[in-house]
Amino acid sequence: MTQPQAPVTSLHCTWLASLSEEDRTQVLASLTNEQAQALLYDWPFWAREKQLVPPGDWRTWLILAGRGWGKTRTGGEAVRQAVKEGRRRIALVAPTAADARDVMVEGESGLLAIGPPGERPQYEPSKRRLTWPNGAVGTLFSAEDPDQLRGPQCEFAWCDELASWRRPESWDMLLFGLRLGDDPRAVVTTTPRPTKEIKGLIADPMTHVTTGSTYENRENLAEAFFEQIIRKYEGTRLGRQELLAEIIDDNPGALWNRGMIQIFTGELPALVRVVVGVDPAATSGEDADETGIIVAGIAHNGNGFVLDDKTVRGTPYEWGREAVAAYHKYHADRIVAETNNGGEMVEMTIRTVDARVAYKAVHASRGKLIRAEPIAALYEQGRIYHVGSFPALEDELCQWEPGMESPDRLDACVWALSDLMLEPERKKPGAVKYA
Repeated sequence: MTQPQAPVTSLHCTWLASLSEEDRTQVLASLTNEQAQALLYDWPFWAREKQLVPPGDWRTWLILAGRGWGKTRTGGEAVRQAVKEGRRRIALVAPTAADARDVMVEGESGLLAIGPPGERPQYEPSKRRLTWPNGAVGTLFSAEDPDQLRGPQCEFAWCDELASWRRPESWDMLLFGLRLGDDPRAVVTTTPRPTKEIKGLIADPMTHVTTGSTYENRENLAEAFFEQIIRKYEGTRLGRQELLAEIIDDNPGALWNRGMIQIFTGELPALVRVVVGVDPAATSGEDADETGIIVAGIAHNGNGFVLDDKTVRGTPYEWGREAVAAYHKYHADRIVAETNNGGEMVEMTIRTVDARVAYKAVHASRGKLIRAEPIAALYEQGRIYHVGSFPALEDELCQWEPGMESPDRLDACVWALSDLMLEPERKKPGAVKYA
């Protein structure tokens, strides 16, 4: 067996991969420290073919892949390659500022971890800036603030979880600034959802689309992860989206479809009332349901507005704290909480956080279909708007059909909008309790 001469580089990747496990172990054990380090950071050796930057003339590389496929590492390595090729202005855009920091920069597969020590950028959190040794500069942006992207220019961009951006106009602002150099490009790493932006990219002839499922990276994922996730989601519509990376469009049997969901992007009118709808989880822990927390308001003209989705998975105190925080942030008139799974404990949980909030308990004495139908009708009439995109809520609305167990965000949304917009609910006397 002929071994490669030092240093080991990507030229030897195919050769090494073709060896038997015994021969490969022998070769790797014979490497010097310098060779081993070179191999450790040699992405073409470790990557699957789909994870390598594609050849050809493309404007956007759209990676639609399931959870755990390796999207973050692939996006980070694409940035690393772009920097080595001489690109100097890089935009790094995530759904939130925390996502940009925690996933794209400081995460296990983030930009601070994937390169050899001599190539790693210096991170200045206060300036939202990464500076590589060769002078390239990466700037972090939150998709929640489109105006952040209005002025800066770049020649390369990495956009993470585009399908989950609450402010879709951030994508437009990024494209306006992606104009430096001879060949400006963007890499988009996302779990697929049938949003307008994703559908537009797929239809664009200048987009190179890569798809992949969670199963493709199974050997690098914990078995416990697979056992838990597969048991819960395999065979479901959500599993097809989150694991198999299929773009799941509307469920024909659902009360809602995506055409009914209107995104409001103008100046929000004055709101007459605001409420926080809560659908508490019966238990807490990793396997527990989420507690749906939806903030909604109503304007003088009777139109409803979904303002925020603060759904969490946590202990009663944690979801109580989140609901009360939303109540104060949006100057809400009351918290409306379903008590089927908690009774008086639901109110006690909320009042433990803040005894002064206005609180209304609601009990699901009617079937979920009867409660949901009037709200779905208001959506269909164009009387309800979402202030920004709420992908998780929209998925639940468009995938749930009567007879299924209704998800937490949907229930919280229905409770909030029912309190605001259904006349019988608004006329009930003595429904609100104050401390």
